[in-house]
Amino acid sequence: MADADVHSKGRKWYHWYHPADSHAERKLVAKLDLLIVTYAFITYWAKYLDQSNLNNAYVSGMSDDLGFEGNELVHFQTMYNLGAVLGQLPFALLFPKIRMNILVPALDILWGVFTLLQYRAQGYSEIMAYRFLVGLLESAFFPAVHYVLGSWYRGDEINRRGGVFYVGLTLGTLTASLIQSACSANLDGVHGLAGWRWMFIINSIITLPLGLVGFWLWPGTPDNAKSIFLSEEEIALAKERLERAGHTHDIKPVSWEMAKKVFLGWKLWVLVLWDIFFWNACLNASTAPYLLWLKSLKRYSRSRLNDLSATAPGLGIFYVLFICFGADLVFGRPWAITIAHSWNLLGVIILLIWNVPESAKFFAFNTSYSSVAMSSVLYGWANDILKHDVNERSFTLVAMNAIAQSTTVWTPLIFWKTVEAPRYVKGFSFTAASAICLIAMTWIVHYFHQRQEYDRLAFLYNIRR
Repeated sequence: MADADVHSKGRKWYHWYHPADSHAERKLVAKLDLLIVTYAFITYWAKYLDQSNLNNAYVSGMSDDLGFEGNELVHFQTMYNLGAVLGQLPFALLFPKIRMNILVPALDILWGVFTLLQYRAQGYSEIMAYRFLVGLLESAFFPAVHYVLGSWYRGDEINRRGGVFYVGLTLGTLTASLIQSACSANLDGVHGLAGWRWMFIINSIITLPLGLVGFWLWPGTPDNAKSIFLSEEEIALAKERLERAGHTHDIKPVSWEMAKKVFLGWKLWVLVLWDIFFWNACLNASTAPYLLWLKSLKRYSRSRLNDLSATAPGLGIFYVLFICFGADLVFGRPWAITIAHSWNLLGVIILLIWNVPESAKFFAFNTSYSSVAMSSVLYGWANDILKHDVNERSFTLVAMNAIAQSTTVWTPLIFWKTVEAPRYVKGFSFTAASAICLIAMTWIVHYFHQRQEYDRLAFLYNIRR
């Protein structure tokens, strides 16, 4: 039986710690929550401000000021994804060897600088370059956080922590809408700058200090932890409690044997395919169809349009917490993903029908963030599946994210063309098919994981006989 299931037995849904955890373990976990989860949440919030601000700026004057009339928005989104994919590849083998308390904050500062520079953009090519660089510099953050979470937390703990971290995405998108609304209403024309340009300035003012704080706050991983807040005894306890749960911390040199294990095993290929379906099943949340539909109604001011667009990510906060806490404590990981994407599928089907009351469209667009709500369940589960080998975990987590995200470099260009907004027949059809495949693939992953854990238990039992 999988580790997360074992440790979840006998626990009430409202228990933050496992009943069997010692006082020292609970104190350690509380510290880790403050150091790792809080910083990851706040930085992810800032990251998504810097990632989603373009969508809000586009419908708040950028497209008019710079003369955009075609597929420029989807091109900008694609260029960001291209940078994000290419930037992940070098980290696949380096995560176990790089001090995360240096890597993550340094990249945070750099992407903050290029977020700031977007305020001065004068044309299509300049924005394309900035979006590529922001994507490149943000690329390591998401897999790095999940790698760090998997280095400190057990399988029964990681989904809730990942859920709190992931609220940063929905809160960042929501806040981007509200900041752009305030910029359009109060800063448009101040010092000769349009409201959408102020959006990038404000976002960078938020982002840059977080990078500086990270050098001091972010502890890295147990193998090379550098933190004034964690004692040597606590770091040793962190390693010991994970070893009891079947994790390994042994970092081995890259070798042909390791490569064969990774590429000839089931984990890499099954998990990558699973993640591809996930990334494409949530394009309805990331390609801004809700914003473009609201704009197409031609009845809202720029400020009001951004206010209304905040409803979907606002509901997304509830979706994330419900799904991630439920996965750990109530209905388990396979059902968490199934529930999330069944709800997403309902909204997508309504939008495919399209000729429905306007209230039904509002409802359907506001289900979209259920599609991303289970991200931390998926990556937390992958961490648990890969916990027996540090090198395999590092490579596979990055490969999953890089390969899956690379598909979103080209799928939006085919299925989510800006000129087809807001109807997006091809886009909603593709998302619906991806969601169905994701649900089916989730149960296949569940089967493989259960078989892996039973085989491992049988092997350990035979050794001890």
